[in-house]
Amino acid sequence: MADLFDSAPGQAPAGKPGPRPLADLMRPQSLGEVIGQEQVLGPDAPLGVMLENGSLGSLILWGPPGVGKTTIARLLAAETDLHFVQISAIFTGVPELRKVFDEARMRHGNGRGTLLFVDEIHRFNKAQQDGFLPHMEDGTILLVGATTENPSFELNAALLSRAQVLVLERLGNGDLERLAQRAEKMLDRALPLTGEAREALLDMADGDGRALLNLIEQVMAWKAETKLDPEALSKRLMKRASVYDKNGEEHYNLISALHKSVRGSDPDAALYWFARMLKGGEDPRYLARRITRMAVEDIGLADPQAQAQCLQAWETYERLGSPEGELALAQALVYLALAPKSNAAYVAYKTAMREAGRTGSLPPPKHIRNAPTKLMKEQGYGAGYAYDHDGEDGFSGQNYFPEEMPRMAAYFPVERGFERELRKRLDFFAKLRAKRGD
Repeated sequence: MADLFDSAPGQAPAGKPGPRPLADLMRPQSLGEVIGQEQVLGPDAPLGVMLENGSLGSLILWGPPGVGKTTIARLLAAETDLHFVQISAIFTGVPELRKVFDEARMRHGNGRGTLLFVDEIHRFNKAQQDGFLPHMEDGTILLVGATTENPSFELNAALLSRAQVLVLERLGNGDLERLAQRAEKMLDRALPLTGEAREALLDMADGDGRALLNLIEQVMAWKAETKLDPEALSKRLMKRASVYDKNGEEHYNLISALHKSVRGSDPDAALYWFARMLKGGEDPRYLARRITRMAVEDIGLADPQAQAQCLQAWETYERLGSPEGELALAQALVYLALAPKSNAAYVAYKTAMREAGRTGSLPPPKHIRNAPTKLMKEQGYGAGYAYDHDGEDGFSGQNYFPEEMPRMAAYFPVERGFERELRKRLDFFAKLRAKRGD
């Protein structure tokens, strides 16, 4: 029996088809033709094992654009003889979803399953995502969602518990070269590029297979009679914009890479990630704030000038603006990367916060409380307080913690930079405190 829903409403009458992009013409016809993604498609990889055992379940395909998410979903439907339905979360509302589920339910009643491919699934809100759950549980649909965003941030826990997340990776230049060779074979013509220009073309695609095929289509349309070098190619084509979402996971990945490069005392790597974020359109003021945070967290008192360097660079940026001001931030970044590192003050702060939360409302000892009134003096406020400036070495050694709380140690300076001197001072006062009986 023919599927009642095989024909799309409003389908154009049969006739000569219109032109199709190269990326569409070259769409793989089997999973074996897919380039890259061996980590999910290989014989011992998740999809390979599922298909071998006939146990395909709902999936979330997570990866950057142009790595084959839609193609893999289509081929999975063909491999498992499921009816393929594709929707986009951008253009689909509740009425359209209800219709899709009703059709899938009728199809299910006639003995055929439905693979529902949801592109940009992270754009559905939490309530809409919940709407998939009963249809997944009763077998009406097998859901395959595609997302460029981290599913753990964007998808409901209930939905994630019913679907396996598969991570697709950006294509390496080796994969892109195989794709280029396949395009040349289909078009029966070699790319009119020198070897260096060919490498430049692969770099322009930036790991996106679809972008590469679009670039190849443009190059082939030029009908160049001689091979173009990289300079000629760059004049005619623009590099694909880098993948960067100032509010998404890529933003946090890059700022993490920048921070860890500084912590790892690698100024070259720090400058690279700094440039990557600027190229992606990041606000330099955000970077100025984060760079200053690095000075406080990872350098601290090992080099007290680090924080001042960051604040001066931030102020310089505000006075100069872009693009000159970014140089001041880069200079501060290099200073931080090469500065001695210590998180002792950061750890001490966290220790103090933890102890403050644990000890609740313990009052200060009476001898360090102010006594502005007669009643407070009668209660013993301020009694016995030793004014440190009057003591030997300007140090009294009194206890400043709550009486019910044992003395805590939070700050442990390192033997690097200026903190080496601070450690000597800390040890000096500790010895005096012990000598004077705390």
